[in-house]
Amino acid sequence: LVLDEFSGGCSPLARIKLPNMVTVNQLIRSHRVLIFTVTAPAGFPDHPHRGFETVTYMLQGAITHEDFAGHKGTIRAGDLQWMTAGRGIVHSEMPAAQGTQKGLQLWVNLSSKNKMMEPKYQEMQSKDIVRATRDGVEVRVIAGESMGVKSPIRTKTPTMYLDFTLKPSAHLRQPVPATWNAFVYVLEGEGVFGREGSPAAGAHNLLLLGHGDGVEAWNKSAQPLRFVVVGGEPLGEPVAQLGPFVMNTEEEIDRTIEDYQSCTNGFEKASYWRSEAIVEADS
Repeated sequence: LVLDEFSGGCSPLARIKLPNMVTVNQLIRSHRVLIFTVTAPAGFPDHPHRGFETVTYMLQGAITHEDFAGHKGTIRAGDLQWMTAGRGIVHSEMPAAQGTQKGLQLWVNLSSKNKMMEPKYQEMQSKDIVRATRDGVEVRVIAGESMGVKSPIRTKTPTMYLDFTLKPSAHLRQPVPATWNAFVYVLEGEGVFGREGSPAAGAHNLLLLGHGDGVEAWNKSAQPLRFVVVGGEPLGEPVAQLGPFVMNTEEEIDRTIEDYQSCTNGFEKASYWRSEAIVEADS
């Protein structure tokens, strides 16, 4: 698959329909990814979530996050925010720097027993993300484990999120549990994946991994190759989704819409909260 970057800002219902949201085969059962590029004044103004987690990893620029529970912060290039929406969050994500802001946002589904948990955050600055280097390969371990180092991020289901950079001529073999769903997304350069004789895949290519015991990559070019490997254990549960709500049944989706519209059952503060970006725009 070749994914186009999404530029601009939009409502959550429009956002979910974009072609660069990964919905192939069973991937939606556990993970979904958005590659975004925004420039002020565009962004992602006040919108809700329930039933899953968002993992925002900044590649360029900065984004300020603000929610109706009073949490506010700015993540910059290389920083990570792991937000568990759980029973309900309303928040905004807006550019906090001049020029272009670019990043990846991964949606991680929650199991039925965790969908109504209290919201929480795990945030890490770039300098605190664990990394390792070996034989021309550098990895930043956002979640899971690689090359002998392990991320402190706690996930509700077993998950890996690894950011690799391979120097020219470098080779990597990363184990992936055989039962997991996983994919590779190429950020920069081009590389050969799977088998050494396979065609090279360049930036914006997404490769869905078959069930095996890992992924292999070779950098046969003269430039660095950068890509992420994302994988997780399938939940084995039904998925019902409407825009920013991910539940198990259509009845739960209907109940979530009711809760959001009536500002109840986790969305109480939505009745009066507005982000600073919205307040400033309306003034």
